[in-house]
Amino acid sequence: MTGCIHGAARNALLEPDPARKCSLVASLLCGWMAGSYDHGTGGRVLPLGEPGRPSRPLLVPPGQLAQRRLSTAGGRAALVHAVTHIEFNAINLALDAVYRFRAMPAPFYRDWLQVAVEEARHFAMLHRRLQELGNEYGDFPAHDGLWSMCRQTAHDPLLRMALVPRVLEARGLDVTPGMMQRLGKVGDHRTAALLEVILAEEQGHVAIGSRWYRYCCQQRGVEPESTFQRLLRTYMPGRVRGPFNRTARLGAGFSGREMDDLAALAAEQST
Repeated sequence: MTGCIHGAARNALLEPDPARKCSLVASLLCGWMAGSYDHGTGGRVLPLGEPGRPSRPLLVPPGQLAQRRLSTAGGRAALVHAVTHIEFNAINLALDAVYRFRAMPAPFYRDWLQVAVEEARHFAMLHRRLQELGNEYGDFPAHDGLWSMCRQTAHDPLLRMALVPRVLEARGLDVTPGMMQRLGKVGDHRTAALLEVILAEEQGHVAIGSRWYRYCCQQRGVEPESTFQRLLRTYMPGRVRGPFNRTARLGAGFSGREMDDLAALAAEQST
């Protein structure tokens, strides 16, 4: 018996319990690989609402998040919590792409289900580390930046692929090596090792975003590199910041020209 992957993805998206959501994600990918789902029209696409998530953490504007020193146990726990929250949001982002964007090739859904599974594993790894540090997911406030961009791009898969994996998630490729280095300096090699695993897999997620961004550009007959620059200027004014992890981004599907353009735009927006 075959079901529709879009509706099943929406059910997982709306699940508020993190452990249950992770279990549903794993079942979705297994079912897809076994041929239990198709990717038909799946009914009307509903407007983007709130994803399923627990009542905590408290969501606040990014500027209200306290900066904590990694030399303290509380500071390291706050960092792990922040990354755990990013990974939980990334599960929902991948599920929303599967639910929302119809008439895409079958590999699109396979790719984003695989991303959802890996993000769920990242969440579980970091949640365990957070518990080792004496905290739970929800103990610290967090911001809603990833889902805010999901709202802005809900109407267009090209825009979603450009601005979520290739901007917000790609930023993790830039900042994670520095985080690992700082954690190593304060002796938290356990957290640094987890981030090293996540960094390698996140490069693959950004590469998936790059691949489907270019697919959407090809379908519409637009040039991807200049289109990406235009979208950055339109939707991210003043928000493109370096330095950039050029090696990781090139490995994730950015071209040399895009990297040069990003550096120039960041320098322009910093003046």
